[in-house]
Amino acid sequence: MMKKYLGQLWALLAIVSLCSLPVYAADPVDQNRAAVVAELKRLSDAWDQAIIRKDRAAIESNMTEDFRQIDGSGNIETKTSFVDGLVSDKLVLDPYTVEDFEVRLYDNVALLSGRTQMTGRYDGKPFKSHYRYIDIYIKRNGKWKIVSVQISKIPQP
Repeated sequence: MMKKYLGQLWALLAIVSLCSLPVYAADPVDQNRAAVVAELKRLSDAWDQAIIRKDRAAIESNMTEDFRQIDGSGNIETKTSFVDGLVSDKLVLDPYTVEDFEVRLYDNVALLSGRTQMTGRYDGKPFKSHYRYIDIYIKRNGKWKIVSVQISKIPQP
């Protein structure tokens, strides 16, 4: 009887041990997450390039109709006022890069954040702006669109 019990115990331990081994097959959830992050990175990069080019159609196509921006001074911009400001002849942006880029996913919401130093000219006068930002994307009808941007200024040294 004891022998039978020990045999069953060893069999159970063997099954439990096998179940606890790491699985090295690619997890479909992780693969899907990586694809979504790559898509959002591509959208973000394309939007930055459209802003530099002052391509109104490309900028707007990445935005929801109810888009809002909260700028570094706490002002709120709508889609129209935000895009009008970007494509204004008064504003000239130099190409810029994003550092510390991160994507956090929550079902149909994605938070994209980073840090950048922007330079250019406004009304002929040079400017520098160093800030952190968070772009909020939502997925509607199968497409990711930016719904909100918030900027926090980083003081210049």
